[in-house]
Amino acid sequence: MAGVARREIERADRLVVDAFAEIGVATAHEAQGRTGMLDAAIRPIYPGTRISGSAVTVRVPPGDNWMVHVAVELCREGDVMVVALTEPAEYGYLGELVATALQYRGVEGFVIDSGVRDVAELQQLRFPVWSRYVTARGTVKETVGDVNVPVVCAGQEVNPGDVVVADDDGVVIVPREDAPQVLQASRERERKEAESRARYAAGELSLDVQGMREELEAKGLRYE
Repeated sequence: MAGVARREIERADRLVVDAFAEIGVATAHEAQGRTGMLDAAIRPIYPGTRISGSAVTVRVPPGDNWMVHVAVELCREGDVMVVALTEPAEYGYLGELVATALQYRGVEGFVIDSGVRDVAELQQLRFPVWSRYVTARGTVKETVGDVNVPVVCAGQEVNPGDVVVADDDGVVIVPREDAPQVLQASRERERKEAESRARYAAGELSLDVQGMREELEAKGLRYE
């Protein structure tokens, strides 16, 4: 039954969480076995933003953003609000006013499997938002939902306190308990990519840098 708003959640170490903003979505996704990506339709409302934070999860009914307002109070500095719907709907759940309140509390950003509005004002605020839609269609405040419970957002399970990483490539979720290991694996990938980048810049081919030729031959590729 809906109507749960949990005040306290477990979060990963802040230094670990913050480091993922520099790692980025693609590297984190690869480092945890190509898992955790939200649906590709979830896009930033303006380009050039990279964030990471701890998930404050919200489950809302169609066309009702009451629980978004409840969740604002429960957010801490460094959090990312992640909003899932009980069923698909196209409404603007976030606008300039709520974003201003979130920004004051130090919230890193907002992710929703539905719509937002006031996008020009949100960009002026430089408040990062990832959404499926942009729509001016308004919401009501009539039905309770949940805050800080497990949700499924854009096809991905998100638990309170999971690490949310978002940039121009989309949004990936790193389970809270896996965050230190995924960060370590991400940094190792970055080290290897830096080595490859230097070789590419010197003129080498990816076929040779990544040792693809023998496998291609085994798969039947023949040059003529």
